[in-house]
Amino acid sequence: MQHPEIETLDRDGILKVQQEGLAAMGARLASSQLWRDHFAQAGMKPEDLAAPDALANVPFMEKENLRAHYPFPYLTVEPEQVERFVATSGTTGLPMMFGMTKNDLQSLLPSQMARALTAAGVKKGYRAYQGYGYGLWIGGPALDAGFAALGCTNFPIGPGRGELAARWLRDHQYDVASMSPLWLMTLVQSAKQQGINPKTDWSLKVAILGGQSVSAEFRAQLEGELPEGFISHNIYGTTEAGGPILAISTPYTHADDELQLINEDTVIVEILDPNTMKPVSEGEVGEIVVTTIRKEASPVVRWRTRDLVRLSSQPYDCPSGRRGMRKIGRIIGRSDDMIKFKGVIVFPSQIEDIIAGTKGAVREAWQIYIDKELTTIGTLTVAVEATHADQRPAEQIVSDIRRETKARLGMNINVECHPEGTLPRYEAKATRVLHRAEAR
Repeated sequence: MQHPEIETLDRDGILKVQQEGLAAMGARLASSQLWRDHFAQAGMKPEDLAAPDALANVPFMEKENLRAHYPFPYLTVEPEQVERFVATSGTTGLPMMFGMTKNDLQSLLPSQMARALTAAGVKKGYRAYQGYGYGLWIGGPALDAGFAALGCTNFPIGPGRGELAARWLRDHQYDVASMSPLWLMTLVQSAKQQGINPKTDWSLKVAILGGQSVSAEFRAQLEGELPEGFISHNIYGTTEAGGPILAISTPYTHADDELQLINEDTVIVEILDPNTMKPVSEGEVGEIVVTTIRKEASPVVRWRTRDLVRLSSQPYDCPSGRRGMRKIGRIIGRSDDMIKFKGVIVFPSQIEDIIAGTKGAVREAWQIYIDKELTTIGTLTVAVEATHADQRPAEQIVSDIRRETKARLGMNINVECHPEGTLPRYEAKATRVLHRAEAR
């Protein structure tokens, strides 16, 4: 463990640390009129966070709150104290800037990332292929910070240059790779096309996969393409939370397709029913709501991520010895990506599971196209590709996906099957649901 004095705390110990952090944050926020106004919406003041159970009464933060205070929403330090700005993806509006002080960037983030990477099995001296993006996106800098804190040798390649990256994976003998799972699968295919066998020519031991959540079946297929003993771990976080620091799978949770909320001493994660906004019970699905209690520059309090996840049916007492940090399932989808088709609620991850289990379908390339009629979806079409290697007729692939969707989800959908290489590949986050007007 990276921080055994924290990671071995029981749940009461974690809650005590969180309460101390809330009290300190409330004192900091009290000097900001903007934050005082935010708390006043509920008849509260920031100092109230020192009281037990006060957090449950604080107003939620959503995109509208951020946009109302563009361009530096809820910045709690002077811009001159910000060492670096990072930004949200801006997929549904202008990107929002979040500041990071020297302490945020050089102390808090490396500590959070080193703990997560250690939990996933990354070791000092590993050679790391860092494939997440840079610029204003937090992904690349966060992994850089974690690898540096662990004493890894970092190759910050970023996304892209697939043919070269596939060769470098052989020539440089990387031990760990951080990137999107779909990009890693694309690199596997690129390697094979160049006569490189990833199973014997690469030396990857572990991958830190983020940007999108993938099914256990897809993950198993990916692991089957790579060296013996290779293991892939999902990592999860958001820009608002401070980076990919919220949860990661570990050798102890991998078989159950679960992740551990690895930094609950610095980030409070509530899992709430998106309709009632009350905590869910063990085994139930809820929305992740985040409060950052240690960030200096751009904290958030009860930020609604819109990401849906299932709280583990046995969230505590992991065999790793982490007794108070809860376990969650992989991200199911987003509450605002949820599709309601003829009365049936569908998440993209459910469609992915079906595609991943269909012989002859390319696992990393698929889309959902929707056409809306007023407030309901008139047509839902799933587009896939047929692999060259299997040479399976497109009509059989279409038939299998339609039949399995009907059996699992109780709905009839349209399915298109294209030649391999037709649909988009995503180096970072995949955009799976498109309106036809957007796709054309």
